Amino acid sequence: MARPDKAAAVAELAEQFRSSNAAVLTEYRGLTVAQLKTLRRSLGEDAQYAVVKNTLTKIAANEAGISTLDDLFNGPTAVAFITGDPVTSAKGLRDFAKDNPNLVIKGGVLDGKALSADEIKKLADLESREVLLAKLAGAMKGKQSQAASLFQALPSKFVRTAEALRVKLAEQGGAE
Repeated sequence: MARPDKAAAVAELAEQFRSSNAAVLTEYRGLTVAQLKTLRRSLGEDAQYAVVKNTLTKIAANEAGISTLDDLFNGPTAVAFITGDPVTSAKGLRDFAKDNPNLVIKGGVLDGKALSADEIKKLADLESREVLLAKLAGAMKGKQSQAASLFQALPSKFVRTAEALRVKLAEQGGAE
């Protein structure tokens, strides 16, 4: 029978998996406590970085419906539970790993789909959600202004054509 403290730890980890948009598994072997503190700060407010026990975390992930991470639970493991923008946290992990080669990104999960370490690095290369939304809004506004100018061109063209026709008729009427 499971000990109550382990059962509570599994329940807490399972809830973190369920409530997170993404989770990234890393190996932290060789990092100092000060470096881990710096890493936690670089992830931002929307991420929680926790050193975990592999067996308990594997059980918790399976309870949360995530079985794709089972192969990644070997060696010293820490999990970044991301509740906000996954791109920002992925950038924080990638940048920290560049400066500290002891941090190894193993893989992760995003909205229930498994991600390899390379896919997480590609995610980090994306622009932030706010930038992408601003670009989308700009593109939509551009299309709206094109449509507005098109709709304004039709009456304007009609008025110019009618004026040219009136002038031509006036010239013909004046010549007779």
